[in-house]
Amino acid sequence: MLTVLGFAMIATFLVLIMMKRMSPIAALVLIPALFCVAVGQGAQLGDYVIDGVGKLAPTAAMLMFAIVYFGVMIDVGLFDPIVRGILRFCKADPVRVVVGTAVLAAIVSLDGDGSTTFMITVSAMYPLYKRLGMSLVVLTGVAATANGVMNTLPWGGPTARAATALKLDAGDIFVPMIPALAVGLLFVIALAYVLGRRERIGYLTLDQALAPEASGETVLVGTGAGGGKGEGRATRRTGAGAGGDAPVESGADAADEDAGTPGFQGLDPNRATLRPRLYWFNAALTVGLLTAMILELLPIPVLFLIGAALALTVNYPRPAEQKERLAAHADNVLNVSGMVFAAAVFTGVLTGTGMVKHMADWLVGAIPDAMGPHMALVTGLLSLPLTYFMSNDGFYFGVLPVLAEAGAAHGVSPLEIARASLVGQALHMSSPLVPAVYVLVGMAKVEFGDHTRFTVKWAALTSLVVLAAAVLFGIV
Repeated sequence: MLTVLGFAMIATFLVLIMMKRMSPIAALVLIPALFCVAVGQGAQLGDYVIDGVGKLAPTAAMLMFAIVYFGVMIDVGLFDPIVRGILRFCKADPVRVVVGTAVLAAIVSLDGDGSTTFMITVSAMYPLYKRLGMSLVVLTGVAATANGVMNTLPWGGPTARAATALKLDAGDIFVPMIPALAVGLLFVIALAYVLGRRERIGYLTLDQALAPEASGETVLVGTGAGGGKGEGRATRRTGAGAGGDAPVESGADAADEDAGTPGFQGLDPNRATLRPRLYWFNAALTVGLLTAMILELLPIPVLFLIGAALALTVNYPRPAEQKERLAAHADNVLNVSGMVFAAAVFTGVLTGTGMVKHMADWLVGAIPDAMGPHMALVTGLLSLPLTYFMSNDGFYFGVLPVLAEAGAAHGVSPLEIARASLVGQALHMSSPLVPAVYVLVGMAKVEFGDHTRFTVKWAALTSLVVLAAAVLFGIV
């Protein structure tokens, strides 16, 4: 009976959030509460929730202060020189432009928010793609795949969800995965190089690509990766740029007026939050924070709590300024931390009522004995389709605990299962269930169907590369 009810609870949760009948936070709270009553254990609901909240508090604290920290680093301009440097590196060469897209998306992904990553990346790179006549699905595909690999950072979401669902430390999951994820990121950069080579067009200097001439604009027209063969050619047009765009301003913050998307601003070089005199302090603080995290000098929540407090105090010494910066990032903080605490209800009921154990027993019986010792590999392979066709909430809170219990019955540690569950994120970031992907395709003016057809195969291949590297290095 508990087996049936457990699967019914997970199915109900998945259907409601995939159909957008309920928000993930509401579904994580209300559905398990109803099923807890249905199995006759409603009186114990409070105990299950309090126990879950106590165990998840460190994860919530890490996410809250990591979002604040990297949000402040973007506000003060830490990443501005990186964006400008990547644009200078590109030199309007298609290969460098695509590789620069991958590198920029990976770097900006450090803030853990996909929407922010895509806004900055598209704002910086879109003008170059348009002026050079390059395929915009290459821009969206490379940015989404690079962000997917970096999305596995402990404060990015999936790692925190896996740690939450299995009651593990996020650092224990993520740190050993760094070599495999590094291989995945190198593969994305190599893929960007290949895709750039397929952009069969000539190239101009950066100034020619970004700055209009007095009597017109030099525009390169060519065939993108998705447009088949054909030689590129340089043409001169007066007035509007390629595709009818208005002249594009130079600099990393250039914004195409044709973007048609509110907030298409990029990195405003004159924003009031900049702190250029404190650049090296902020850079040193960030490097020190990431180094301390990798070396595990302190628990990750403590590191980000201290880092966020230092960043706010030094960059914005006035309390009113600190309050303003906290308010600017409050939406992200509330959404993510609220999700973690709501998950305490779901995981608490699933575990406390015994549903997970009964479902795992059933699953163990369905898996051939020969596959039992390889549950980590099975989890990695399942993460590709499951995280694409369902949300991260559904996979990590609904499916992963069952896989972990099944693996434990065959001697596979929950840590290995948790690490394997991360490999599908490169593909997940192009899922129609990810809100940030709509920011990406909307700002780049790419049809979602075109993005999907182009990106899915490369993103799936990237995920398989990460999984293969994890197996080769003995991580899973």
